[in-house]
Amino acid sequence: MASNKDVSLSSIYSDLNRFGQNQEYEKALKAANKILQQRADELKAFHCKIVCLIQLSRFQDALKAIVKEPKLSLELVFEKAYCQYRLNQPQEALKSLDSVLTLSLKLKELKAQILYRLERYEECFDVYRDIIKNSNDDYEEERETNLSAVIANMCHDDPNRDVPQLREHTYELSYNSACQLVGRGQYGEAERKLKATEKLCRDSIEEEDEGDIEDELGIIKVQLAYCLHMQGREKEAQLIYTAALKQKPDDIGLVAIASNNIIAINRDQNVFDSKKKMKSATLEGLEHKLTSRQRKNIAVNHCLLALYTNQSDQCQQLCARLVQQYPDMGAEATLIRAVQLAKDGKSRDAAVVLDKFASQNPEHQMKMRLAAVQLLLSEVWMGLHGDRKESCRILQNLSEATFKPGIVSALVTLYLADGNLDAASKVLKDAVDWYRKNKVSTGDLSTMWRQAADFHLRSGEPAVAAKSLEELLRINPGDKKTLAQLVLAYAQIDPAKAQVLSKQLPPLDLSQTIDVEALELSNWMMKSKVAKKAAAKIEPSPGSKPGTPGDELIQKKKSKRKRKGKLPKNCDLNSTPDPERWLPRHERTGYRRKKDKRNKDIGKGTQGTTTGTSDQYDITKMPSQQTKPSPNPNSPVPDVSGPRQQQRKIQQKKKKKSGKW
Repeated sequence: MASNKDVSLSSIYSDLNRFGQNQEYEKALKAANKILQQRADELKAFHCKIVCLIQLSRFQDALKAIVKEPKLSLELVFEKAYCQYRLNQPQEALKSLDSVLTLSLKLKELKAQILYRLERYEECFDVYRDIIKNSNDDYEEERETNLSAVIANMCHDDPNRDVPQLREHTYELSYNSACQLVGRGQYGEAERKLKATEKLCRDSIEEEDEGDIEDELGIIKVQLAYCLHMQGREKEAQLIYTAALKQKPDDIGLVAIASNNIIAINRDQNVFDSKKKMKSATLEGLEHKLTSRQRKNIAVNHCLLALYTNQSDQCQQLCARLVQQYPDMGAEATLIRAVQLAKDGKSRDAAVVLDKFASQNPEHQMKMRLAAVQLLLSEVWMGLHGDRKESCRILQNLSEATFKPGIVSALVTLYLADGNLDAASKVLKDAVDWYRKNKVSTGDLSTMWRQAADFHLRSGEPAVAAKSLEELLRINPGDKKTLAQLVLAYAQIDPAKAQVLSKQLPPLDLSQTIDVEALELSNWMMKSKVAKKAAAKIEPSPGSKPGTPGDELIQKKKSKRKRKGKLPKNCDLNSTPDPERWLPRHERTGYRRKKDKRNKDIGKGTQGTTTGTSDQYDITKMPSQQTKPSPNPNSPVPDVSGPRQQQRKIQQKKKKKSGKW
C-alpha cells in the first residue's frame, strides 16, 4: 500500500510540475490539494498551493491558508508578506519581514516596495542603494527606475536635498527626472524634459505594443499640464486635462489627479462641472493609488468647493473630517470654517473659532488672529456693523508681534478712527519703550520713529517725542532736521539739554546782508494776495544791491490810465439828482399801480349763456347754499369753482413727410 501511495504521489507531482511550467495554475492547485489530502504535512505541495493562489490573485485565500498552517508556513515569510502587501496591509507586511534576521535579495526587494508604499522614502532609498550595490542580474534597469521614483518623492519633501544623478536613457527614467524638477519648483525645465519624454515614449512603445501608448502618454501629459498650470498657463493646462479625461483611462489615480486640477482651475466658476469632477476625485480605492500629499490636496479642494457653493453644513462636516484624517491640516480647515461662518453673516463666531485655534496652536497664532481681525473689519469696510474694539483687543494680544511696525500702524489707525487719542498714544509709547529696551533690529524703523515723534509732538507730549527722535538720531546721526526737532522737544521739558544739543546744529551764516522784510514776505503760511499787497508797499532798502532776495519780491506798481465815465444823454449837471434813483420802481413814492381793465363778469357760467342765467344756476350764489367761513384756518377749503366741461381736443393733421432723402 505504501508503494502504491508513493507511485500515485510521484505521478501527481509530475502533473503538478507540468501544470506549473505551462502556467495552468487552476489545474496545478487541484493537483497540490490532492497531494495534501494524502499527506497533510507535505511542505512542497503546500508551498505550490500558496504560489498557485498568489498567481491566481487569490491573496486572501493564500493568507488564510498560511495562518491556518503555522508549521508549514515557517519558511513562507516572503509569500505571507507579499499577500499582506497586495491586500493593502503594508504595516503587517513590514512586521512579517522584520521577523527575519537576515533578508535575502527578494525579501529586500519586497521591503523596498513596502517602504515606498508607506512613504518612508529615506529608508527605501537606503534599501535600494544596497540592493543595486550587491546585485548583478537582468533587473538592474528596473531597480534604477524605482530608485529614481524614490528620489523624485524625496525632492518633493525636501527641494534642497542633494541626490545622485541617474541615467535618462528610458522614458521612465526621463519622466522621473522631470518629476524631480517639479518637486524643486523648476517647472520650465520640467516642461521641456516632459516633452522630450513624450517623444521618447512614442518611439519606444510603437516598437513594442501600440495598445499601451495612450495609457503611458496620459500620465506624461497630465504631468505636463501640471507644469503649465503652475506657470500660470491655465487655459493650456485645462485643455490637456480635458483631453486626457476624454480618453477614459483605466487608471483611477490619473483620473482623480486630472479632475482635481480642473477643479482648482475652475475655483468658484463652473461649479456644476466641478461637482462632477469631485465625484471622480473621491472614489473608493484611491487611498491605495495616491500619496498622502495628493489625497490631502483633494480633501482641501473638496472643502473649498463646498465653500464656493454655499453649502454651510457640508463645508463644516468636510472640515471636521479633514482634521480627523490629517491632523496637520488643522490651520487650513479652521480658515475655511471661519470664512464660511463669515459668509453666513457670523463674523464674530468666525473670529472666536480663529482665536480659539490660535490659543491652542501658538505656531499659528499670528496668522489666525490677523485673519480674525480681517473678518471683523471687513464688515466695517462694507458699511456694516463691525467691531473695531474687538479687533484692537486681538491685535494687542499678539505678544511680541504687537510691536511690529505694521501692527502698530493698524492699531493707531483703528484707535484714531474711534477718536481714542489716548489709546493711540499709548500704543506708540509702548512700541518706543519696547524697541529701546530690547534693541531688536527688524529692518528700517526710521519711518515708525518719525511718525511716533510727530504724533507725540502734535499731541503735546514732548518727552515721549524726544525718545523717538533720539532713536531716529541714533540710526542716522547726520540728520540735522531730526536734531532740530529734538532741540525743540527738549526746549519744552529740559532747556539746558536743549541748549547743549543746539550747539551741534550748523552755525548761521550772517556774512551777507539779509533783507528781513523780504524774509517775512517769504513765509509759506502767508496767503498769496497778502504777500503781493505787502510787496507792493515795500520800497527798496537804501543799502540793497541788485540781485538781493528783496528785489525779487518787490514789484513795480503799474500805472493805470484813467477814463472819463459815461453820462446819460438827457443828463442835467446843474440839477440835483433824484435821491430815489437807485430804488426799485415799485418802492418809489410816486409809483402808482396800473388798473386792471379786464371785465370780471366775462367767463362765468357755462358756455353759451348770459351772465344773469349763469347766476341763476350758480350754486355758490344761492342764499341757502352759501358756505360759511371755516373757523379753523388749517381745515381744507372747499372748491367753489363749480362743474366744468371738458373741452374737446382738436387733433391737428400731421404733415406728410416728403419722400426726398
